[in-house]
Amino acid sequence: MLARSARIAVIGAGPSGITAVKNLLDAGFTDVVCFDRNEAVGGNWLFRLETSHSSVFETTHIISSKTLSQYHDFPMPSWYPDYPSHEQLAHYFQSYADHFGVTPRVRFGSDVVRVAPLPGEQWAMTVRAGDVELREVFDAVVVANGHHWRPRMPSYSGAFSGTMMHSHDYKRAAPFTGQRVLVIGGGNSACDVAVETARVSATTELSWRRGYWIVPKFLFGQPSDVVGQRTQWMPRAVRSRINQFLLRLLQGANRDYGLPEPDHAFGATHPTVNSELFYALRHGHITPRPDVARFDGPTVHFVDGTKADFDIVVACTGYWIAHPFLAPDVADFSRGPVPLYLRMFPVQFPTLSFVGLFQPLGCIWPAAELQAKVLARRLSGAWMPPRDLEGAIAEELAHPDYPQLDTPRHTITVDYHKFKARLLKQLPANWRSTTTVATVE
Repeated sequence: MLARSARIAVIGAGPSGITAVKNLLDAGFTDVVCFDRNEAVGGNWLFRLETSHSSVFETTHIISSKTLSQYHDFPMPSWYPDYPSHEQLAHYFQSYADHFGVTPRVRFGSDVVRVAPLPGEQWAMTVRAGDVELREVFDAVVVANGHHWRPRMPSYSGAFSGTMMHSHDYKRAAPFTGQRVLVIGGGNSACDVAVETARVSATTELSWRRGYWIVPKFLFGQPSDVVGQRTQWMPRAVRSRINQFLLRLLQGANRDYGLPEPDHAFGATHPTVNSELFYALRHGHITPRPDVARFDGPTVHFVDGTKADFDIVVACTGYWIAHPFLAPDVADFSRGPVPLYLRMFPVQFPTLSFVGLFQPLGCIWPAAELQAKVLARRLSGAWMPPRDLEGAIAEELAHPDYPQLDTPRHTITVDYHKFKARLLKQLPANWRSTTTVATVE
């Protein structure tokens, strides 16, 4: 338990960081400081044409519907579309931060360089602002710097003589006009980039090493995640089979589009939400390809023995989980399981926590908001984690919401609804009725 005057640092003013600050203030903590390298609140949703922290591009819209993508304490306006744009989301987060007094707590243009434990469960933090480095001491640290900012590049034999880039650096389709483009990957970014570049490129080809489940944004006239919410009462295996049957009934099989079939059950990887990919494939705007075998100058050889020449290769191959300001013996989640209770509390450091370090089959922010409420209760002494915290973490890791493929991309997956339910169990039964709800203008 910390005194209300304790100094608490929050790293990151994105969707997870701002709700952490808001809920710490609600709990009565008076000295909460948020550090962010940008000039405004919004994190990944602050679009820039140049390469920056942000992974969104010119035409990005959210892939979960607004119904299931809003803070409980601050619903999105009714006039927002089902799938808001990055501009609307940035405005939403900035309005949230302004309304709840978060913005004045943020030190913009501040890059956290180092966070190290001190005796007495305090933390020494080194922060760089311009050419100046400052060292400060905090009683608790909340890490909310996101996990979609350090690109993970693939490795193939040979060398490509054209432009090789990661989807993190993709911002708009115009520079791809008249180019021969290869997009590698089957996730949301890959399929979006392929669809967008296909509008202007000479050719766009899409390389998959495995099959993926493609989910349209709308089913039966409703956002697909809203439809999926209505099946939550079913056992997981039954729900997975129904989803698979429904997708094949409405869209056909992947092989009908020249793509490999998924070799895993629905939910074992993150489904790709895209309503335009199959259309573009069947209209000949995108050509499907198997996995890359090797590069040879401008030529890309594929595992089925075919080859083609390209000007640009866009690798949509995910991100590393990275906390460069923490020493590896404090936290290193770049490989293997992520041992955090409720995806936020480590065993060794009771005054260190992580908010938003999970990848739901759904949207992050509503569950990050609940994490922030649990965090505020823990630091104020109103809630305590299990005595056997290590055992509780082991139990969580041993029983994931969905059995996931063993890849670095799937170490932090949770089911949106089940994870929220677990967090809600840690809050008072009447918390909804005692919370003030505000709406963005």
